[in-house]
Order: sequence, then structure tokens, then C-alpha cells
Amino acid sequence: MNSEYEMSLNDYLAVIKRRALLLGLSFAVILGVSLVVAVTIPPVFQSTGTILVESQQISADLVAASNTAYADERIEIIRQRVMTREHLLRIIDKYKLFSSDGKSLTVSEKIDEMRTSIRVSLVNAEVKGRGLATIAFRVSFEHQRPDIANKVANELVTLFLDENIKQRTERASETTEFLTREADKLRVELERLENQLAAFKQDNGNALPEHQELRMNMLSRTEAELKEVDRDYKTAQEELRFLDLELSAANAGLTAKTGSAYPTANASPNLASLKAEYTQLLSLYKEAHPDVRALKRQIDALEASGSDGESALSQSDLEVARVQAKIAAANARVVSLAAQRQALLAKIEGYERQILQTPQIERGLVTLMRDHENARKKYEEIRTKQMGAQISENLEQENKAERFVLLEPPLMPERPVKPNRKKIAALGFFLALAGSGGMVVFLETLNQRVRGADALTSVLGKRILVSIPYIFTQAELKRRRRWLAIMIVSAILVVVTSLVLLHLLYMPLDLLVFKALARFE
Repeated sequence: MNSEYEMSLNDYLAVIKRRALLLGLSFAVILGVSLVVAVTIPPVFQSTGTILVESQQISADLVAASNTAYADERIEIIRQRVMTREHLLRIIDKYKLFSSDGKSLTVSEKIDEMRTSIRVSLVNAEVKGRGLATIAFRVSFEHQRPDIANKVANELVTLFLDENIKQRTERASETTEFLTREADKLRVELERLENQLAAFKQDNGNALPEHQELRMNMLSRTEAELKEVDRDYKTAQEELRFLDLELSAANAGLTAKTGSAYPTANASPNLASLKAEYTQLLSLYKEAHPDVRALKRQIDALEASGSDGESALSQSDLEVARVQAKIAAANARVVSLAAQRQALLAKIEGYERQILQTPQIERGLVTLMRDHENARKKYEEIRTKQMGAQISENLEQENKAERFVLLEPPLMPERPVKPNRKKIAALGFFLALAGSGGMVVFLETLNQRVRGADALTSVLGKRILVSIPYIFTQAELKRRRRWLAIMIVSAILVVVTSLVLLHLLYMPLDLLVFKALARFE
């Protein structure tokens, strides 16, 4: 057999003619099943509500928004919170969903079916300065009953609106509470650092760096006082040595020269001159001064003796007493100056010690002040954020921030959204064509008969001289006429059924005819 033989158009027409009954039956069966499927699939109605994402009513330059997430992100978060098991189960129980389908579903299966029936679609638009942004979204629910679809869609829209308010209010409240707690912690820390800084300054008040210049001036002034005291101390010591010589001379009976080269008998002071000298000393010193007290004793001695300058004591004794009084006064002055010198040296040592301690104190003070300043800045920053969060919370409570607004409530659906019966019927038509044709091709492939003179010539390798056509008998002709009548009736039934389905499912035939005629006018 020559395998390279290719069937001609006449061969294909012969196959179609021979398999016409099978083609017609298979086409009718497949198309009928498709039409039955298109008719029997229950309709599904969809109710949709549109929610607008409205921006904050007060300018963000005046009041910062508490929720800076993108709208699509917040919508997804709210969707997850709305479609929780608790919410969906409550809606299922309220409207008795998935209970009349003749199937016994578990709670989890019902919830899965519920989630499959819910649609959330975003509405995006180009916004200046932000690019593609979400300005609205639609919430839909699908069900076989339009009233149930509408009621559940309204329930879902209400849940979305309530959940948005709840979420934003809770987030604003949580932000305010968190910032309040942080502000309280920082305030306690700031007070601790302030107390620590105050205690440090109190403990090291004499060595604080801000008093360094004052201590330097006081040290300079104290050193100048020390020099003056040293000078007075040396002068007092010289005076004391001079008085010691004068006392030695007085003990030897010699008197100091006063206005003449030799002492005279009238050189002893009288009562009036002593009182005049006493008055002069009182103008310079106090009564407790040694010179004043010594002169007072001389006056008292002269007054007790009753004489006007002449006493029982000899002039030399009076001179010795006067010199001894001066020596006592000079010694007291030396002791006083020595004490002043020691006090000044102690002050200088204290100032020098404080000056040397100042750098170390300054390092500790700088560390404390830096910690205090950082804590103060953090506290002020948190306080500013806390006030902003409080304002944002007030905006959320007064519904002045970004919000969801019901733009279009769910309406009662008038037509089902699925199934698309026209598409199913069209798909069934093409599937009937493909199925019937495929079945004939498959049967012809299995049949190895030789078809036609050309095929026989190809098989035998010899030319056919005479070809006798097939002669139909009367019985075959009658059977063919009967099958032809059946096919015509079947075709008429298919056409009538199609017209009835078209009238019932798509559009009344009169309207369809008018609509078709209008296109040709």
C-alpha cells in the first residue's frame, strides 16, 4: 500500500456525506448539553457599594496626620479585620447563608465560601504630586438571591466604615498613650538628672568653673593682703626690738631725748598731758588696746596719789612702765599679725586647691550637663509629639481626619452577573462543531477501508480502467429519506429551542427583531 496517498476534496465530501447522521447527532447532543448547562446553572447576583477615601479636611501643614499609611495598605488591613471568622460567621448565621443548597457544609467551608463571594476592588487615579493613588474602593457580595446579596453587601460596607473609624481611633489613642508614657519616663529621668546636677554643684560649689575668675581675683587680693601683713609683721618686729632696747635703757636709768640732748626734771608727764594723750589714743584705738590700757593705769595712779604730775614713783619707774606697756602692745600686734598671716596662707592654699580641682570638677559637670541637655531635648521632642498626637486624636474623634465616605450604597441587583449564558451557548456551539468533527476523524482513522478509485490505484499501483458507482436499493433510499426527515425535524427543534431560550434568557424576540432592523435602517 502506498502510504503517500492524500485524500482529495471529493474524499472529504464523501466522508461527510457518509457520516452525516453521526455528525448531526453528535452536534445536536453536544449543543443540547451546552444549552442545558447554560440554562440550568443558577444565576448569581452581585450587589456593590462604593466607598470614597476622603483626604484630611484640615491642612497637613497645620496638623500632621496620625496615620501616614497608604490608602491601599489600610484598606487591605481593614479587609483582613472585617473578614475574620467572627464577623463572617455572624453574617452567615444572621442571613442563613449556604443552608439551602442541599449540601451539608462545615463552619470552615461556609467561611471559605463566604470569603470567595466577597470582592474588594480598588479604584485608582493619577494624583498630582503622588502619582497613582487609591481614591476609592468597591465592596461586593455575590449570591443566588438578589435580596440576600444586597443585605450582605450593606452589612459589609457598614463593617468597613465602622472598622476604619475604630482602627484610626484606636491607633491615635494608642499613639497618645505611648507618647504620654514615654514623656513621663523622660520627665522622671530629667528630674533625676536635675537633682544630681544640683547636688554636684552644691558639693563642689567652691570649685565650679564659672567661679574660676572670681577665685583668681580673690587669690590675687589675698596674696596682696599677705604681702601687706608681712610688711606690717616685719615693722612690728623691728618696733619690738627697738622697744627692747628702750626698756634696757629705762632699766639703766636713762630717758629718751625729747626735744633736748639731755633729760630734764620736768620731762615727766603731768596728769593733763596724760589725759590729752589718752584722748588722742582713744581716737585711734579701742579701750582694750594695750597702749590705751597702760596709759589709763598711769592716769589712775596719778589721780590716786592726789598730785598734779608728781608721784611717789620715780621718773625712771614710770618710763619703764611706759616702755613695758608699749612692748606688750607690740607683742600683741605681732601675735595678731602672725595669726592674720596664717589665716591668709590658709585661704591662699584653699584657693589654690580649688583652682587645681576645677578642671576635674568641670569634666564631671560637663558630663552631667550634657546628659541633662540630651534628656531635656528628648523630653521636649516627646512632648511636642505628644501634643501633635493629642491633636490628631481629636481630629479622629471629630471625624476631621482622612475618612471613608459611602459614595454609593449597595443597590438591589436587577440582573445576574453570572453565568454568562450567551458565552456558554457560543462555547457549546463551537464545542459541538469540534466534537462532532473530531469524532468523525477518529472513526475514519480507525477504519482502514479503501475509499475511491484514486485510493485503489494508489494501493494496487495500477490504473483503474472502469469505475462502477454504488447503486442504492429501494430500502436504502427509503432509510435515507427517513433519516433526512429526522434530521430536518431535529434541526427545526434545535432552532425552535434556541429561539425560545433566546426569548426567555436574553431578549424578547420582537424587541430583538426591532433592534436588528434598526441597525439596517
